[in-house]
Amino acid sequence: MYVLLTGIALIALLPLLWLISTSLKSPTENIFQFPPQLWPSQPTFQNYIKVWQTNPFGQYLFNSTVVAALTVSINLLFCSLAAYPLARLDFRGRDLIFAGVISTIMIPFQIVMIPLYILTVQLGLKNTYLGIIFPALASAFGIFLLRQAFQGVPKELEEAARIDGCTELGIWWHVMLPAIRPALVTLAIFVFIGSWSDFLWPLIVLDRPEYYTLPLGVATLAGTFSLDWRLIAAGSVISIAPVLLFFLLLQRYIVPTDAGSGVKG
Repeated sequence: MYVLLTGIALIALLPLLWLISTSLKSPTENIFQFPPQLWPSQPTFQNYIKVWQTNPFGQYLFNSTVVAALTVSINLLFCSLAAYPLARLDFRGRDLIFAGVISTIMIPFQIVMIPLYILTVQLGLKNTYLGIIFPALASAFGIFLLRQAFQGVPKELEEAARIDGCTELGIWWHVMLPAIRPALVTLAIFVFIGSWSDFLWPLIVLDRPEYYTLPLGVATLAGTFSLDWRLIAAGSVISIAPVLLFFLLLQRYIVPTDAGSGVKG
């Protein structure tokens, strides 16, 4: 079983290894030779240096970081505020509201793209950070994920907080959010990856290069360098490295919490 899983992992990692290999090859090496050479004979970082010096990748990196950080923070806030009453409060029409939220998952983004663009322009958000994150302020998937997590929190914790005088907002902040930390981290990773790698919406809402994110910056390499795949590979590695780092930093938090440790069986 371990041999099989290792083989599947290597197959999945092969495109990434090929991308890194291409980014380290010198101009004298043929990247399309057969049989392929997975590791360059003379590795060089000149492609990374040239990409960084000839393009404002520092600005692209800053823009992507700001957009991703705001998107993750606002998404977690709005989704948790929406999911808590749908999971823990009993009010008329709750199930109908939740069904309506979930049904929006089946609507492709391309259908709402034009109305969203018109609304973004009317609000004066074109060529702004807020305009980029506008469609991702909340997500039906995030509300569904956090609602399911909230429903798994023992009722006794909520009752104990009410006895201590906590308000609903206090219960949400002091009891519920710490109890569903793995779900919050999982949602943060999904939202971060989606925001960081998003190409279509920034391409639509931005026409000023100083607001370009990394995916748009990598796309400009094709025209700037006449399809030099070594430089495009170097730009792609710069673009995906923060995603891998973000996942590695947060993966240890995706573990079950002791939400029910204070509840007697």
